[in-house]
Amino acid sequence: FFDGVCRWVKVNNMSVLQKIADIEAEMARTQKNKATMSHLGSLKAKIAKLRRELLSETKGAGGGGGIPGFDVARTGDARIGYIGFPSVGKSTLLNKMTSTFSEVAEYEFTTLTCVPGVVRYRGAKLQMLDLPGIIEGAKDGKGRGRQVIAVARTCNLILLVLDVQKPMTHKLIIERELEGYGIRMNTHVPNISIKTKERGGLTVSSTCKLTQVDTEVVTNVMKEYRMNSVDICFKEDATVDQLVDVIEGNRVYCSCIYVMNKIDQITVEELDIINRIPHNCPISAKDEWNLDGLLECIWEHLDLIRVYTKPKGQIPDYNEPVILKSDPTVEDFCNKLHRMMIKSFKHAWVWGSSAKHNPQKVGKDHVLKDEDIVQIVKKI
Repeated sequence: FFDGVCRWVKVNNMSVLQKIADIEAEMARTQKNKATMSHLGSLKAKIAKLRRELLSETKGAGGGGGIPGFDVARTGDARIGYIGFPSVGKSTLLNKMTSTFSEVAEYEFTTLTCVPGVVRYRGAKLQMLDLPGIIEGAKDGKGRGRQVIAVARTCNLILLVLDVQKPMTHKLIIERELEGYGIRMNTHVPNISIKTKERGGLTVSSTCKLTQVDTEVVTNVMKEYRMNSVDICFKEDATVDQLVDVIEGNRVYCSCIYVMNKIDQITVEELDIINRIPHNCPISAKDEWNLDGLLECIWEHLDLIRVYTKPKGQIPDYNEPVILKSDPTVEDFCNKLHRMMIKSFKHAWVWGSSAKHNPQKVGKDHVLKDEDIVQIVKKI
């Protein structure tokens, strides 16, 4: 019975992939202008629905298991995944940055599973994941691409490792594979609100001038999703793709650093050209060049801060800071220490850049800054 279900899923997946290919071919043939904007918007909505169907069928193939993934427990303050083509230096980079050993060899696909490691930096524990190399077509199930990209969806930061000697089209291919699986890199969640209602039809409003969509385009996209009675408010000049992302609601937004490896094999002039790529960090994993710069870049993209605790009558604990996302409140700080602490919270004393004077008596809504010192006072 299980074999029959798997065969049915495989055949059905092939038909869905064929539909996606046909729609993409139609989009390639269609000229992009104002007259075809509405039609292209409908096609993009159809592709998004088919991809969702493809993912849901894959997950349900084994009665709940689907394709076996990489079972790696989440530890530390942030999770960072290494993504890239085979033999670009991901395992070498993990070996140099952590005490973990990941097999390195001259042939491709040396790493066949997820190898975790931990880096301590500025008091934070950063979990590094060396993932198997992906190939073109990974989002459609080629190789172990889906398992790799599924782990990437759980990461706080993606290190897209590239070989500087290979064509830069590799960067575009991997970006396309990740975006096809619902990962949006180095961008924000679109500021579009969609509220469903029982009746009243479709209402489109905006707080700014819309140059990339109009009412007709939005109407066609909503018809494709059979959402006929909704209020849509655009709070930024968004695209059709961003509208589809908000409707789907399953997109993952995370930061990405383009790690340009093997710079020891190129000239200074070529390195200057590579430095023009946004969010890049040139390194040589083999020779350990600029690994400190990579850690600094990782810290900036994770947007983390350190807050030190101070017990009453004692000096602050500078060895074990509490790691929080940028601009946290005192309430976030208490919840990180213990979820029940806020119930007995009375006030806090704060030393540091967020305080108007040292110390400052603050409430739970006070916003903390990097390297602040906090002393919590509980109710008696």
